[in-house]
Amino acid sequence: MKAARIHQRDGELVYEDAPVPVHVTGDVLVEVRAASFVPDELNWPGTWVDRAGKDRTPSIPAHEVAGVVSEVHYGTTGFAVGDRVFGLTDWHRDGAAAEFVAVEARNLAKMPASLDFTEAAALPLAGLTAWQGLFVHGGLQPGQRVVVHGAGGGTGLLAVQLAHDIGAHIIATGRAGAATIATESGACRFVDLENDRLEDIEDVDLVFDTIGGDILARSAGLLRPGGTLVSITAPPPVTPLDGKAAFFIVEPDHEQLIELAQRVDAGRIGPHVGAVFPLADAAQAFATKHGTLGKVVLQP
Repeated sequence: MKAARIHQRDGELVYEDAPVPVHVTGDVLVEVRAASFVPDELNWPGTWVDRAGKDRTPSIPAHEVAGVVSEVHYGTTGFAVGDRVFGLTDWHRDGAAAEFVAVEARNLAKMPASLDFTEAAALPLAGLTAWQGLFVHGGLQPGQRVVVHGAGGGTGLLAVQLAHDIGAHIIATGRAGAATIATESGACRFVDLENDRLEDIEDVDLVFDTIGGDILARSAGLLRPGGTLVSITAPPPVTPLDGKAAFFIVEPDHEQLIELAQRVDAGRIGPHVGAVFPLADAAQAFATKHGTLGKVVLQP
């Protein structure tokens, strides 16, 4: 099969021949129709070593997949050959920047019927991260006030949509170019981080941060006493007054994928694809991701 692989740290992705992955009990082999990624995953430890700490290069990135089940390993249940599926691959195993990928069945779900493969590949990581940040770690409730930092990215846009779906009051932040899509997605207000004062936001119940750095450090001051600060970039350096601060790394979750798919098919949320590249241009796609609204998708 063809795949985009990286052979060493600080190297470049190479489009080349690679062996079809071996799938074991609990796995399904998926024929990849579309894949997506986050640009910094080439720096993640799991890109370079397996769970035992052993080198696993050359490795294949892109841990979001949409495709068709090609084979089901003996003893694996829940899927059949021909099923259209989407989900996440394990961080310590090869990803979906290839023609085939082996994925644990528990990390997949049936694709939303209303999406094509390109759109479905833009949903798993961003959708699960937004869901877990808002509801699992943030405890967001209807009517509460929430700030979503980085509302122009794939995760931020879905966080705005999910918060809007339950009836929260959303203040979105980001670069000025994201203002229109953030408000169209359900934000009540947009704060341009390059020109507006962040500190003019106050008394919110939850801040969900996807940016980090100085924005994360200043975010505790936006919360009411007892509020919650959740980040996916780094542990918050300041804890809100009488509140809590949380940092998390998204985890695959079959039931949450089903919840996301149901909301998509009901027209309540939807992923945003910012750019599409052929798999052969994976190196260019990774370089293009920074500054792109929405998700960048690869197509074998």
